[in-house]
Amino acid sequence: MIKRFTYTILTLITTGLVANAQPALHAQIDQKAKALESRVIEWRRDIHQHPELGNREFRTAEKVANHLRQLGIEVKTGVAHTGVVGILKGGKPGPVVALRADMDGLPVTERVDVPFKSRVTTEYNGQQTGVMHACGHDTHVAMLMGVAEVLASMKNELKGTIKFIFQPAEEGAPTGEQGGAELMVKEGVLEHPKVDVIFGLHINSQTEVGTIRYRSGATMAAVDWLSIDVKGKQTHGAAPWSGVDPIVTSAQIITGLQTIVSRSLDITNAPAVITIGAIHGGIRQNIIPEEVKMIGTIRTLDEDMHKQVHKRIRDVATNIAESAGAVADVKIETLYPVTYNDPQLTEEMVPSLEALAGKSGVIVSPAQTGAEDFSFFQQKVPGFFFFLGGMPKGKRGHEAAPHHTPDFYIDESGMVLGVRSLSRLAVDYMEKHASKKVQ
Repeated sequence: MIKRFTYTILTLITTGLVANAQPALHAQIDQKAKALESRVIEWRRDIHQHPELGNREFRTAEKVANHLRQLGIEVKTGVAHTGVVGILKGGKPGPVVALRADMDGLPVTERVDVPFKSRVTTEYNGQQTGVMHACGHDTHVAMLMGVAEVLASMKNELKGTIKFIFQPAEEGAPTGEQGGAELMVKEGVLEHPKVDVIFGLHINSQTEVGTIRYRSGATMAAVDWLSIDVKGKQTHGAAPWSGVDPIVTSAQIITGLQTIVSRSLDITNAPAVITIGAIHGGIRQNIIPEEVKMIGTIRTLDEDMHKQVHKRIRDVATNIAESAGAVADVKIETLYPVTYNDPQLTEEMVPSLEALAGKSGVIVSPAQTGAEDFSFFQQKVPGFFFFLGGMPKGKRGHEAAPHHTPDFYIDESGMVLGVRSLSRLAVDYMEKHASKKVQ
């Protein structure tokens, strides 16, 4: 009884201390983030002007590593090729919280007329192209650099350890290479010290500045690459009965694939997408070719549905081909799993975001069929991934250029909320969970 009474008293005292400590820490975060805003924007513009593709983020990684070292943070470089990991040990014991930012740009030629416009060019898949931060990863890096500076200045008051993960190749590694979050996990980024939870954000060009969107559970889709080779029998285009036409067969397969989502899946459970993005076959008007190749992508948000889609694709393609006297060779490569926000962690942390953006500014959003390799971290530890508004106020979503396009644009005034959000999530989680260790 005495032991239980003592534990209860200690718990009450600790809870009171946490409640009193948090407002002071919150005020520090807000003050320091605001003071850093112009520097965060400056970092973002520099990174934007010098974009680098996946596994080639050498300049960006060096900039990040130098910044973390100047803050007195322990730094490891060369993780998953060009990744940078910083470890900040707080002055008091507590959990290990990871914060992640992705660093890579895209093979897109920028059209936005800004002073820090990217003029970088490269060869990609045999073609000359521009390189652009057309998905906002430059803002992610700059914001996490800001978070590192904010939290490093509060080091003695932190109850736990922060692991800053600057990740390469979120958009995918170059052909023939491994990379991204999957490789970071394989190389032990969530160990030594072992991470308890991970937080990440993504800027969004079609969400208004000052607004945060999130979803509990399945948030972004699993993504697979699909390839189907249809083999027929070559013949003269004037005598199609003399051969087996893989072009007509491929057209029937493409139509058949679309009926999988519309007729085979319970889309009241979760959405799914099957898209054929390219088809190649033939060389001349009057020759029916021997083979047609098509490639595409599959997006699912439910594991059972994921398996069902794979089976149906194989059945549809091979059976349609067989009915035409052709053969279909189906290959499916799984890339990223579902980005899944741990429901308990999400429920726990949403109030921290509401305290910053207001309840009306934190919106539950529908699941997205885009994909994120943050999902590999979430397979190992509970994670929470949310979306930060980057669209100018007063603009409508359909008016703003989407991600991965030459006209992609971010209103930099929204970035300070990102710095405050990640800092607040880390501190609030540590404050709450360090208190549980009191005996």
